[in-house]
Amino acid sequence: MSAHVLSNPAWSSLSGLHACYASGTQAVRRYARGYSPIFGFADPDHADFQAVAPYCGLGELLYCVGWSGVVPPDWLVEVDTCAQQMLWAGDVPEADDALGAVRLGRAHVPQVMALVEATKPGPFAERTVEMGEYYGVFVGDRLVAMAGERLGTNDYREISGVCTHPDFQSQGLARRLVRMLVRIELARGQTPFLHVLDYNHHARRIYERMGFRKREEIVFRRLSRTG
Repeated sequence: MSAHVLSNPAWSSLSGLHACYASGTQAVRRYARGYSPIFGFADPDHADFQAVAPYCGLGELLYCVGWSGVVPPDWLVEVDTCAQQMLWAGDVPEADDALGAVRLGRAHVPQVMALVEATKPGPFAERTVEMGEYYGVFVGDRLVAMAGERLGTNDYREISGVCTHPDFQSQGLARRLVRMLVRIELARGQTPFLHVLDYNHHARRIYERMGFRKREEIVFRRLSRTG
């Protein structure tokens, strides 16, 4: 039986929905520079690091999901943990017109990156907002909360980049943005999913209350090539 596409989500995305953003080979692919620094192997059980080396610079931080093999001596694992991969299992959320969310694009990149710097929501770069639909809430010209889409296939779409500036937390803004994205994805015929690091018990409880359920535990690593 073939593995589920979400057991190797980066490769499934880079070889399908996001192939236009990919650099690499038939063995390994990464998002082109400027997009989220994520890569994936076609066969995680036989990871080909020689194939990925030409597509990354020395010391460049890259993220890999779903690969747990032995790290070659010329690579350094800086983060080695697990995440809960969660699928939407709830009903269609109600529309929330009062949220006043704005579709984010290239013109908003300075505000987006300022929020990313303040909140550290995970792998994010200047062109990440082009990988899917991103929405944000503004107070004046200041972006105070956002959420959007990262990895995906025809049938599944990852909700990612969920963050709220510390000055505006506890107002439910991120949850409302996530519900809006869930509504959009369900209308497309896609099942929303997301990843929550194992130690983030608070976020996992929030997502469970919203309607997400654990699909599997998946390895999450941050690496760099040392030589």
